[in-house]
Amino acid sequence: MAPATANESAILANLLELYAYDFSEFHDVELGADGRFGYDKLPLYWTEPDRHPFLFRYRGKLAGFALVTKGPDMEDGERVWDMAEFFVLRRYRRRGTGAEATRQILSRLPGRWKIRVMESNKAGREFWARAIEIALGEAIAPVRVEMAGRDWHVFSFEVQPAQ
Repeated sequence: MAPATANESAILANLLELYAYDFSEFHDVELGADGRFGYDKLPLYWTEPDRHPFLFRYRGKLAGFALVTKGPDMEDGERVWDMAEFFVLRRYRRRGTGAEATRQILSRLPGRWKIRVMESNKAGREFWARAIEIALGEAIAPVRVEMAGRDWHVFSFEVQPAQ
């Protein structure tokens, strides 16, 4: 896992297309007139300090990405890290790729975290429960909340800085 550079933005844009296609199983996303889903906020990941793009690999092969943001928590307004988008190519799932990327991202960005998973994404909830437990060494139970008319499971936790 490594931060993605601006020179790698096209790689991220391509992976976001695969992610959006996979995610369309759980969420209404529409193709644009150009036949792409698109991701308007992608350029902001190289211009705004509270956005962090990551690419990760499995045995040297491109395997996925994460987009992390930091902003105010909806509950108390305190700034929290948010795993805005996270994707592992199907070929590299269930090999520890996502869990290891999660561990590295969390260790790189200490502080308060919230990771949201749609109610309908059962595999995502199971992945995040396992990945967070591996990264933190303890299980974190998600809380079910409704946001914008959708049900979500939210994992809330804090990562201490490395000593």
